[in-house]
Amino acid sequence: MKQFRKSGVLKSKVFNIVSRFFLSSIIVISFFYTLPIIINFTDKNFNSKEFTNNSKNILNSALNKDNNLEEDSLIETDERDLLYDILEENNSEINLVRYTTSEIDSLFKEVNYNLKDVRDTKLVKPIGIGLLPNEIKSIGNTKKRKNMFIKIVLPLIVKENNKIRIDRKRLFTILSKNSNTIIEKKWLEKKYKQYGVRKNDLSTLKIRMDEIPVSLAIAQAAKETGWGTSRFALKGNALFGQWTWSGEGLKPKNAEEGKDHKVMKFHSLQLSVRAYLRNLNTHSSYKNLRKARTELRNQEKFLDSIILVKHLDKYAETGSQYIEVLQQIIEQNNLKDFDEARLLPSSKDLESLI
Repeated sequence: MKQFRKSGVLKSKVFNIVSRFFLSSIIVISFFYTLPIIINFTDKNFNSKEFTNNSKNILNSALNKDNNLEEDSLIETDERDLLYDILEENNSEINLVRYTTSEIDSLFKEVNYNLKDVRDTKLVKPIGIGLLPNEIKSIGNTKKRKNMFIKIVLPLIVKENNKIRIDRKRLFTILSKNSNTIIEKKWLEKKYKQYGVRKNDLSTLKIRMDEIPVSLAIAQAAKETGWGTSRFALKGNALFGQWTWSGEGLKPKNAEEGKDHKVMKFHSLQLSVRAYLRNLNTHSSYKNLRKARTELRNQEKFLDSIILVKHLDKYAETGSQYIEVLQQIIEQNNLKDFDEARLLPSSKDLESLI
């Protein structure tokens, strides 16, 4: 009987020891298994000095999104917010020189800038004419007047498109990263403001931050200014007849009663081009143009101005007739020859490389 009791006690002790051993083992294993997870979570959420945005997942969803609607999370935007950088430059105290047509023509000949070479080489001289010459409306030969106008506005349009292209590349670089630096975060915040989208809405920003075909921009500038001869173009550097309710502008002579809008006035032709691109890239009236542009991008096709112009029926009161006129201007003047044009580096750009 005593031996039986001793045996039972012994078995109980062995069982307790074994149980404690297994329990301790489980605790130790669990600790070392969960420790890396805890450390990783702490580093990401408490010790990181960068802004984490899970952007690789956002990039994949943005690039492969079948439904390219961009208005899901838009904010009410004010003209002064969208154009704040342009309005700041509009207050510039620098007086631009207004050259005559003969002076501009001499400059073009001196640097060997002609449209035939641009059509052949797709390279544009970096000439920035700030103001249209008053004498442009006195050029009797229609072809010469058109050529003068195109040669003036072409470098300006290519330059602004180039800025957007660089911004777009930077956006894609940011999207391809797991986290963003403070500098990148500040840059994104500035672009959210300029393009009128909610903070962190990278998908909409990608859709809006894109180029407008050069041929389409030239055609609209030609139509809105009568190839550079309108009062708005000569007095206000307004190449695209953009309306304003808050900025400085020129009152249309035939404005209807009760309409207090003005045609926006710019310090230079360059700012007019920038505001035009910003307008097409942000205003709700041109949402379908941006959608069509995104579809072309997704299909890896070039941005065809004849396709995109179909979505500019709301740009003018004449609607479909306005579209037909733009298509005629593009085709009759072979403006699509300039869609692949690239700006040659200026002397300042070359100096920075030395």
